[in-house]
Amino acid sequence: MSKLNVITGATGQLGSHIAEQLRAAGEHVRALVRPGSDTRFLSEIGVELAAGDLADPASIRRAVAGASIVYHCAARVSDWGPWSTFENEIVAGTRNFVAACNAENVGRLLHVSSISVYGHPKLPAGSQITEETPLGQHHWLWDYYPRAKVLAEEEVHKFAGDWTIVRPSWIYGPRDRITIPRVVPALSENRVPIIGAGDNLLNIIYAGDVAAGVILAANNPNAVGQAYNLCSEGEVTQKDLIDSLTDTLELPRITKHVPFFLAMRFAFLKELFARMLRRKQPPTITRRAIYLIGRPPRFSIEKAKAELGWRPRVPVREGVPLALAWYFEATGIETKT
Repeated sequence: MSKLNVITGATGQLGSHIAEQLRAAGEHVRALVRPGSDTRFLSEIGVELAAGDLADPASIRRAVAGASIVYHCAARVSDWGPWSTFENEIVAGTRNFVAACNAENVGRLLHVSSISVYGHPKLPAGSQITEETPLGQHHWLWDYYPRAKVLAEEEVHKFAGDWTIVRPSWIYGPRDRITIPRVVPALSENRVPIIGAGDNLLNIIYAGDVAAGVILAANNPNAVGQAYNLCSEGEVTQKDLIDSLTDTLELPRITKHVPFFLAMRFAFLKELFARMLRRKQPPTITRRAIYLIGRPPRFSIEKAKAELGWRPRVPVREGVPLALAWYFEATGIETKT
């Protein structure tokens, strides 16, 4: 039998793509899944399911027992919620996972972090954020997700065996249950403006490309103790991405522009009022959403290229229709195309 790969977060977008690629290569894959989660895709591709939760150390140990490589993808990916939720689901969950891997003598731990761990470093003009850039710089008020991911990386360093960290950027593609379900209704309701001129390049990257990089990093002996940025160098502009989405949805193209700084101030006020009212659901717009679409592509992937032989393969013009096709099928929405 081939080596055992164990994945957390396999019902999510990136985890499911990792599972898909490993199964296509004939690998044995086991997934730690919460009871009641949608595991139909994993079952269809032949993934072994292990019921459990990152808050239940005993279930983690059962899931990772005998694993050669573990892929820790599970995390609360959100720009909303109290710190306690992020601390429990990201930091404590990673702590429990690392402890279980230590107890079971797992061979290799691949941890999925995020480029958001760098915070908002102030860089000289023309310079890029590399894996050597210090983490946690100038986090915003209520910026809980990146703070939790920084602490989670610290937990990974406590693993007694071999570990590797990858830091993806904004991921899109089939089985995206976070971004596309928010973007499509907003576009349909004409709630999406172009931030700034719209000519800024984006770090958006196809989930399958990130999954390929994750697997390369997990199997490369030279990647032990290393971190890698896995993102786009800036393939498409904000306006071109929005045009691609509206064209596929057969909606009028967006012409309204809002200055970046005004959008950020408006989003902050929306967040402030929502927190004052103790709302559980995020406001219609947040600073992180504005930042994702308006920030410059300053993240270097030279290290991943040189040491892993990795680079993005699926262009946006191919990836966006694939992502939307999955969304339409999952939601039962019929398109006119």
